[in-house]
Amino acid sequence: MKKQKLRRRGYSSQFHAAAADLFKEPMRKRRRSDRELRFQAFPSAEQSALKEYEKLESRTRRVLSNTYQKLIQSVFLDDSIPSGVKYLINRLLAMIEKPTLEPIYIGFFGSTGAGKSSLINALIQQAMFLPVSGESICTSCVVQVSSGCSEQYEAKIHLLSDQEWKEELKNLTKLLHRTEEAGGEDVGVEMWDRGEAMEEAIWKLQMVYGTGAERKSYEDLLRAKPKGKIPNSRIITLKAEEAGELSVKLDPYIRTQTRDGDGESGETRIWPLIKHVEVTLPKSALIPEGVVLVDIPGTGDFNSKRDEMWKKTIDKCSVIWVISDVERASGGRAHEDLVNESIKACQRGFCMDIALVVTKTDKLNLPEYLRERKVGTRAIQNQREAVLQRNETIKLQRSRILKEKFKRKLPADSKVLEASDLVYTVSAHEYWQQAHLTEEETEIPKLREYIRKRLLDKKRKVVTKYVTEAFGLLLLTASFNSAENLPNEHLHLSSLRRFVEEKTALLERAMEQCFALVERPLQEGVLVARASYRRLLGACLVRSRGNQGFHQTLKAVCLKNGIYASRTLARINLNEAIAQPIYDQIDPVFGAIFSDGEPMAHVLALMPHIEAFKQSLQEKMTEIGMRNGWKYDGYRKSFIIQEISAILGGLEGYILRKKRKIYESVTSSVQNDLKPCYEEAAQITGKKACERMKDIIRRGVERQVAEGMFERAQERMQHQFQLLKNGITEKAKGSIATLLALASSQGDGLYKELADVRSEYKEMEKLHRSLREVAENAQLRRGMQDFLLRMSPSKAAP
Repeated sequence: MKKQKLRRRGYSSQFHAAAADLFKEPMRKRRRSDRELRFQAFPSAEQSALKEYEKLESRTRRVLSNTYQKLIQSVFLDDSIPSGVKYLINRLLAMIEKPTLEPIYIGFFGSTGAGKSSLINALIQQAMFLPVSGESICTSCVVQVSSGCSEQYEAKIHLLSDQEWKEELKNLTKLLHRTEEAGGEDVGVEMWDRGEAMEEAIWKLQMVYGTGAERKSYEDLLRAKPKGKIPNSRIITLKAEEAGELSVKLDPYIRTQTRDGDGESGETRIWPLIKHVEVTLPKSALIPEGVVLVDIPGTGDFNSKRDEMWKKTIDKCSVIWVISDVERASGGRAHEDLVNESIKACQRGFCMDIALVVTKTDKLNLPEYLRERKVGTRAIQNQREAVLQRNETIKLQRSRILKEKFKRKLPADSKVLEASDLVYTVSAHEYWQQAHLTEEETEIPKLREYIRKRLLDKKRKVVTKYVTEAFGLLLLTASFNSAENLPNEHLHLSSLRRFVEEKTALLERAMEQCFALVERPLQEGVLVARASYRRLLGACLVRSRGNQGFHQTLKAVCLKNGIYASRTLARINLNEAIAQPIYDQIDPVFGAIFSDGEPMAHVLALMPHIEAFKQSLQEKMTEIGMRNGWKYDGYRKSFIIQEISAILGGLEGYILRKKRKIYESVTSSVQNDLKPCYEEAAQITGKKACERMKDIIRRGVERQVAEGMFERAQERMQHQFQLLKNGITEKAKGSIATLLALASSQGDGLYKELADVRSEYKEMEKLHRSLREVAENAQLRRGMQDFLLRMSPSKAAP
């Protein structure tokens, strides 16, 4: 009956054939509720395409492995293996060992109580899997959630190494143990106004070593044994058959324990020693393999290694969702800090998409909302309509603010600015209850759809590149045993080398011009920084309520070389604060140099120059191939052109890894110059210690600025750009030299004993052709799925 309806509506035979496949389900599966049908059916088109790409990749890897084994066997006893065959063997091995899709990290970045864990629970369809706790701190460390192939639920708790904990222990005890100058007696911590830094230090020591640990010296604590069980591997593995079972086991490790809790269990005791947690779910259509959801709590950590991981985790996220509950989404310092940190991740890391996810949108007092707002010509009838109206208002307002901020900080062609959605309004509570909103109106399915489409797009690109490279390798391998495709005359390697040297010199000059773009903004930033550093430093050191409780925090800042990362307060970074004017000047230009938008959007951006270099080499090889009698579609020419693309394409990853060091060179330079004054200030004890620490810091900054601190930071960034230019040049020269040697090799009988790989070549040819078919099938399924989704009855709104 459903097929007849499809035909009457004019759909093609191919289309209703696909529909027939979708309806081939056991009757018991079709009797599920409407919500379950939509929940399961919606991702099927994307899941089918993912499976086809995975199958393509797996079959390609098998063909490469077979080819490699044949080549190894054919040359095993030959002492004089031609360079071309060596190159092929090495490339085949590299392709076989090449990892599959690099994970897509999606960072959930938000303040305490913003609803990060609740949102992840909704996305993975497990209501209380990660611990949630209203407004209080709940998640105590970075938690990564992904799906795998196992049937079990698994968690790995990674602990700080013994050396890493000793480093934190030393700093914690330094923070706690001082001697007051009055009378020269040790008055202990009770006589102080305990600030947040001290409270956390006491708490951590008591959790690990028990009550009274805060009074012991570093040496005494080293001899003491932690109350919890610490495995030698520093990794605790938990497994369970059901999600709820693992959740119960995992809870004590990732939930921040309250001060009034009993804290007697071993799991609770070792909380301060946990670095991060990896949770692996069984295979899931909701969060497919290759996607990692990362719960990133607070704004860092006092422990250097945890804080470093916090920052690196942010930088490796290709997507960052800034999580803010509906009552705080309008701004505030904490919210702005999170947005700014996310923008920096675009500059220095892998992030290509930022969005604001407003949570808890069901929280609305209807009488207050109606009284505060004019509702226009149409009166609000109920809670649902009010929530939806407020959601639309939030989206319009916050999208405009975010876009303006992105335009100031990022290049005009940044992919962040191209996103169709900059703001999502979600409700995890309503997703489960549906008292006022439908499932779709909670926007949880919308976030899932974004995740799936992003994974599918990346998988398509990676597999297409992988299959194409593999096809090129098989092309050349097959051509070694085919006399008709061998060149008719010798190539002159010396002329090729001269050509490459000329083009490399042009690339070097182009890179110099590109990197020179940053010189003027750097100089202007230095001038602004010199004029404003006193004001910026003062804003960090002066507290409106005085020094009460701040002297411990300031000491923590000094112990960590100018940085204090608290899980509850805004992050303090003196180095970054006084260097910010430099970043304000260079950010748009820096983003333009490492532009991720259209290839020619910035004439002096880096990647277009590398692309031009690649095209000039490919054109030269085409010219040589035609002159030497290679067929226009000859094996060797096609392979060489493709290999040039593969070699230079690999430079993109190298550049992405280096740009973080370049971007952070300014603050790391400032921090290095100010390190002596931080160390001096950290030693201050006694009366008026806070003011004396401030004076030391101020004098230290004044001295370093007078001696050229900002100018040194400028030089170090320029030096890092120079290192990048040299690295690109060396990598390009070395790889192309090897390739040219291969291109100049002759068909003089060296390869006559090479294994016959014609069957592998034919199979690879089929796989290469099927790439287009997979893409077309995916498009067809997507259209079919959209149709079925529109046809399915939706749950009526309450």
